[in-house]
Amino acid sequence: MREGSDAEYVGLEDGVSPKSENFSKVSIVPLVFLIFYEVSGGPFGVEDSVLAAGPFLALLGFVLFPFIWSVPEALVTAELGTMFPENGGYVVWVSSALGPFWGFQQGWMKWLSGVIDNALYPVLFLDYVKSAVPILEYGLPRMVAILVLTAALTYMNYRGLTIVGWAAILLGVFSLLPFLCMGVVAIPKLKPSRWFVLDLKNVNWALYLNTLFWNLNYWDSISTLAGEVENPGRTLPKALFYALILVVLGYFFPLSIGTGAVPLNRDEWRDGYFSDVGTIIGGVWLRFWIQVASAVSNMGMFVAEMSDSFFLGMAERGMLPECFARRSRHGTPVVGIMFSASGVVLLSWLSFQEIVAAENFLYCFLRIDHPAASRPYKVPVGTGGAILMCVAPTLLIMVVLALASFKVMGLSLFAVLIGLVLQPCLKYTEKKRWLRFSVSSDLPDFHSTAHDYRAIN
Repeated sequence: MREGSDAEYVGLEDGVSPKSENFSKVSIVPLVFLIFYEVSGGPFGVEDSVLAAGPFLALLGFVLFPFIWSVPEALVTAELGTMFPENGGYVVWVSSALGPFWGFQQGWMKWLSGVIDNALYPVLFLDYVKSAVPILEYGLPRMVAILVLTAALTYMNYRGLTIVGWAAILLGVFSLLPFLCMGVVAIPKLKPSRWFVLDLKNVNWALYLNTLFWNLNYWDSISTLAGEVENPGRTLPKALFYALILVVLGYFFPLSIGTGAVPLNRDEWRDGYFSDVGTIIGGVWLRFWIQVASAVSNMGMFVAEMSDSFFLGMAERGMLPECFARRSRHGTPVVGIMFSASGVVLLSWLSFQEIVAAENFLYCFLRIDHPAASRPYKVPVGTGGAILMCVAPTLLIMVVLALASFKVMGLSLFAVLIGLVLQPCLKYTEKKRWLRFSVSSDLPDFHSTAHDYRAIN
């Protein structure tokens, strides 16, 4: 990776920042809820699936789609995340297979996708609060509120993943409890025939697939925290399995209650409609609880999203300047967190639909698997089975890309081009020694990773 370069490299152990092993590692229970918030955060945002396709296809989608996309992605994450237990995550996977140039492109596109996604959560939080505080709906007070909220949530990440992990547990339980209560209250009102309403002539396939993809995506994001996980070889696969069950049930149960207990009016099934469902089933108290849970869920998703440490991992691999690898006294990558928070503030003007479409497009633009190798966890299907497992997700990626609007496609491709230019520019500054780059001596070479990690563990 470093052959032919005359740039100066130093080990990250030479005093630039505290080592990650000096700080608390994330255990399995907080990790499950961090994954839950990376992927889901609760059923908020699934309403558009009913609007797009009706109850039957919405429910069917949240049963079948996890097997088409979520399970394969979670299995790949478990296998490669345990093979590369470092903060670079998928950036290291791609670099190992295709080289550091394409690894950088993967990191750049995933950062853009994540920041665009995170820009949604402070906005949605205020959308649920504005009914109680109308002044936050428009203008300067709203912008100030976005800045304050972003700063407060960013500070939680600065304080360290241990705090973030346990906060995710509390937020996750609070976000799901009102739907368990709604399910109990709704039992006398359930009419199973409402679940089987189907009208194939009136399906918005683009909205339907984008809603499913957005709500069941991002399983690989947790790989960027593999270096912060306690015993990742065992903890990561188990946490992914438990989180997969939690996510799917967290979508399917509320959706089945809402469509089964309330007379169908597809036009009303838009983002935020679950609060109206709560009013119909339980009254104003349940509506208020769901609204607060939704606001809290948006906070949790913001915190979990910003917990990604792939900037730190890229810096430890020498792909970004050394400043991105420096940690605070809490063990967190300060520059990476501030960089992401700035992007969130700048992109908070985007609409919900534009955010979802742009995020999905950038996420799909570059994906990579890795050849079979010895790992602490290995998907038990063999090489041929692994190839077949990736066929359906690959076809889905092509469909999502094809369904993107020209506006989203144009802006996303422009962002991709920036990444293609940015990487050679960084290499040039490295060669000229305008910026300091470092490679951590604790990380093994890409091509001997499996052997080296086995020796370490």
